[in-house]
Amino acid sequence: MIAFARSVLAAIALLALTTAGLAFETEAEAAYVVDHNTGQVLLSHNDQLPLPPASMSKLMTLNMVFEALEDGRLSLETRLPVSAHAMSFGGSTMFLTTRDRVSVEDLIRGIVVLSGNDASVVFAEALSPDGTEEGFATMMTERARQLGMENSTFRNASGWPAPGHVMSMRDLGILAERLITEFPQYYTYFAETEFPFDGRAPDNRFNRNPLLTLDIGADGLKTGHTQEAGFGLVGSAVQGNRRVTFVITGMETAGARAREAERIVNWAFRQFAEREVVAAGDVVVEAEVFMGAAPTVGLTPTEDVTMLVPAVQDGGIEAEVVYQGPIAAPVEAGTELGTLVVRMEGFDDRRIPLVAAETVERGGIGIRLGTAARSVLRSILGDGPAPAPS
Repeated sequence: MIAFARSVLAAIALLALTTAGLAFETEAEAAYVVDHNTGQVLLSHNDQLPLPPASMSKLMTLNMVFEALEDGRLSLETRLPVSAHAMSFGGSTMFLTTRDRVSVEDLIRGIVVLSGNDASVVFAEALSPDGTEEGFATMMTERARQLGMENSTFRNASGWPAPGHVMSMRDLGILAERLITEFPQYYTYFAETEFPFDGRAPDNRFNRNPLLTLDIGADGLKTGHTQEAGFGLVGSAVQGNRRVTFVITGMETAGARAREAERIVNWAFRQFAEREVVAAGDVVVEAEVFMGAAPTVGLTPTEDVTMLVPAVQDGGIEAEVVYQGPIAAPVEAGTELGTLVVRMEGFDDRRIPLVAAETVERGGIGIRLGTAARSVLRSILGDGPAPAPS
C-alpha cells in the first residue's frame, strides 16, 4: 500500500475563494485565541511557553471540583471544613475561618467571582489523595497531562506564586474549552458579576472579569494577577452562533488587560466568517479499490464541516485527500480510510476524517484473475514506457 495525496480543490465549492490569515498585533506577552465551533486557532503568540498563570490556574482546581461533582464524590450541598492552612492565605479571599463549614456551591462561587485563595485550598485538601494541598497539586498535574495539557505544572491550588507553577496559554485555552463543553451546568457560575458571601467583604464582592458588563457576549472565565505574571485573562464570548475563547497574559495594568481583551473579541468576531467547506455525504474523491466488485469507493466526511475564513481575502487555500491505497476489498461503508487536509495561509492545517461512502464487496473470480494478470504484467513491464524527450 502506498500513500496518496490528491488535490481536491475542484471538489469543494468554498475553496474557490481566496483567503489569508489576518495578522493581529497583540500587546500581550503570550496569547491564544480559538474558535469554539470549528476548533480553528485564530491567534497563537508564545502560546506554548510555560508561564506563571496566577489565579487563572484556579480553572484547573475548578475542573477537578466539577469532575468530583459529576462522579458523586461531591454535591453542591456538601459542606467542607476550613483548615488553618486555608485560612492563612491573603490576597483574594472569602475571609473564611476555621469555624466555617462552607457549601461546595458557595466555594465554587467564591473562586469564580471572588478569586478566593482560601476556597481553592479548602477544595484541594478535600480532594487530595493525601489530604494536603501539595498532593492535590500533583494530582492536578497528572490530570492535566491526561487532558493534553503538556506545558502545565502545578505547585498549589490557587496560583499563588511558587517556583515551577506554570501553564501555557494554549493549555489554558484547552482547559477553558473543556469547562465550557463538558460542564455546561456549572459554566453559568462564570457569568455571575457579584457574590456577597455572608456579607463579609462588601468591597470584594464583584467579579474581576472586565468584559462581563460590556454587552459583547462575554460569559467567563477567570482573571489573574501577580507581580511576576502581570495581568492575565481567560475569556470567552458568544455572538450569534459563534463562540470565541481566548487567553492573554503579561499585561502591565488591569486597564490594559481590559482593552486588549475587548480588542481581541471584536477582531475575532468581525474579521472572520463561518462557511461550510463540505457537507456530510459529499464525495470528495474516488479512491481506487483493489480486487473489488467496483473499481473505486467514494470518500466522504461523516458530518458537515465548517471553517472560518477571513472577511478580507488576499491569499491562497489548498486542500487534498490523503489515504493509503489502493484500498483492498471488501470495504465496509463508514470505515475511516483517509483524511481531508485543508490548508489556509496563517492557520494550522484542518484535518477532517473521511470514510467510505458505500460498501464495496470483494470481486468475483473473474475480477480477481484480471487484477492478478494486470499486476503480473505491470511487474514485467514496469509502470510503462518512459516519456519521450521533449
